[in-house]
Amino acid sequence: MASAFTHAFVAVAAGKMYARDPMPRRFWITSIALSILPDLDVIGFAFGIRYEDFLGHRGFSHSIVFAMIAGAAVLPLFDPRSWKLWLYFSIVTASHGFLDAMTDGGLGIAFFSPFVMTRYFLPWTPVRVSPIGIVQFFSAWGVAALVTEIAYIWIPVTLAAAAVRFRRSKGERSAL
Repeated sequence: MASAFTHAFVAVAAGKMYARDPMPRRFWITSIALSILPDLDVIGFAFGIRYEDFLGHRGFSHSIVFAMIAGAAVLPLFDPRSWKLWLYFSIVTASHGFLDAMTDGGLGIAFFSPFVMTRYFLPWTPVRVSPIGIVQFFSAWGVAALVTEIAYIWIPVTLAAAAVRFRRSKGERSAL
C-alpha cells in the first residue's frame, strides 16, 4: 500500500484543485479521512479475515463502489444536493485504491467489487509497497517506500495542483 502520508497528501492536493474558495476545516479533515478510510480493512486481520477475502485488505473497501458510497455518506456534513461535492469526495476515496495499485506488492485492488472480485494493479507499478504497521513504517523499508512515493506521487501531484491553481489564477485575472 502507499503510506497514509501519501494518501493524505493527495487528498489535500485534490482539495486545492477542487476548491476555488477557502474551505472550512471539516472539508480538509473529511478529505484526509476519506483518503485513508479504505485501509481500515486491515482491522479484519485481527478477526481472521484473510487478505484475499471480500472484506480483506484491498478488497471491497478499495473499490469504486465503496468510494461512491463513502462520498455520499459524508454529504450531509456539507450540501447533500451537491453532485460536484459527492464526485470530489468519491474521487478522493477512490484515489486510495489507484495509489495502492501503483505499488509493487500485495494482491492487487478489487476495483470492481462487489461485482467482480478480480484484483488489479496498474500497468506501471513504480512505488515500493509500504509496510503495514507503524513500527515497520519507521524502518529502512518504510523510508525506501516513502522515497518512491515522493518521486512518483508527491512531485507529479504537486506539479498538477500548481498548474491548476496557476491556470485558475491566470483565468481570474484575465476576466477582470
